[in-house]
Amino acid sequence: MFYRENGQYKTSYAADQALLPIAQDRWFVAALLAFAFAVVPLFASEYLYRAILLPFLILALAAVGLNLLVGFCGQISLGTGAFMGVGAYAAYNFAVRVEGMNILLVLLAAGGVTTVAGMVFGVPSLRIKGLYLAVATLAAQFFFDWLFSRVKWITNDSPSGSVTAPALQLFGLPMESPQARYWFVLALVVVGALAARNLTRTHIGRAWMATRDMDVAAEIIGIRPVYAKLTAFAVSSFYIGVAGALWAFVYLGSWEPLAFDINRSFNMIFMVIIGGLGSILGSFLGAAFIVILPILLNLVPHWLDIPISTATASNLEAMIFGGLIVFFLIVEPHGLARLWAVAKEKLRIWPFPH
Repeated sequence: MFYRENGQYKTSYAADQALLPIAQDRWFVAALLAFAFAVVPLFASEYLYRAILLPFLILALAAVGLNLLVGFCGQISLGTGAFMGVGAYAAYNFAVRVEGMNILLVLLAAGGVTTVAGMVFGVPSLRIKGLYLAVATLAAQFFFDWLFSRVKWITNDSPSGSVTAPALQLFGLPMESPQARYWFVLALVVVGALAARNLTRTHIGRAWMATRDMDVAAEIIGIRPVYAKLTAFAVSSFYIGVAGALWAFVYLGSWEPLAFDINRSFNMIFMVIIGGLGSILGSFLGAAFIVILPILLNLVPHWLDIPISTATASNLEAMIFGGLIVFFLIVEPHGLARLWAVAKEKLRIWPFPH
């Protein structure tokens, strides 16, 4: 009753192919953006910014990039943490070595460097796939872990390997407050998610999905697998590189190579599995789940007055992550995004059973 398409006539091809063809979806997205930009800063505390909002937005952007590769093109990647590190260290070197470089140019340049790195390690996808490709991307993780730790030029000759990002400024305006950083990251994430959603509707996105479903059949109908796979690695790496730069500059401030180790790669693949493969919305749902769950696991025992050690909470977190991944793979392989889609379908006919 509240989510009906009755009376919403489409009188042109543009209206039929709109990004949000249903009026209720447009209202919901507009209200959500207004709430995020205008209402959240009114009551959000510094803890909410630093512990939940900033990591959620940045990891959601990285998950969008990974989902373009894994969910839409079907190419498995276990090196997301390494490519986030490439973006972080590339941004650091551009900011340190090019004086006065605008932060937006720094992010674009970091994304470009990560794009090149992703395409280099995406070349094996032209010959191998499945678990073999996963191992190849895992090799990228180990290679960049070694590179960040051993090549001192990358860390500007820092003896400890730890680096600190320079002060954030946008067109001469400082972005030191959590609120300013939140607005900056939110704007970038909105633009990135909108671009990704539109990209999946173009001929490039359809080529990715055809390659994912059956690459031999896609080649027969004229789709070039080389072009489809390499563009997927390139676009995905760009998103992940920008997210890595934001993670380092906006969220961490100071970091070392362990900040982008294999655990980060596993967390990212967990996000797209739990959120939903092949869904931009699923990237956001998965990121929210991964960010909020550890905080809840730490808070719930205190709310219930249950004494629990930090080590036990960490072990429970790992067990719950593993259990939920198995649960979603068995019960709902399309993740939280599919549950949202089912709920929308129910609302279309509620309260009538037909």
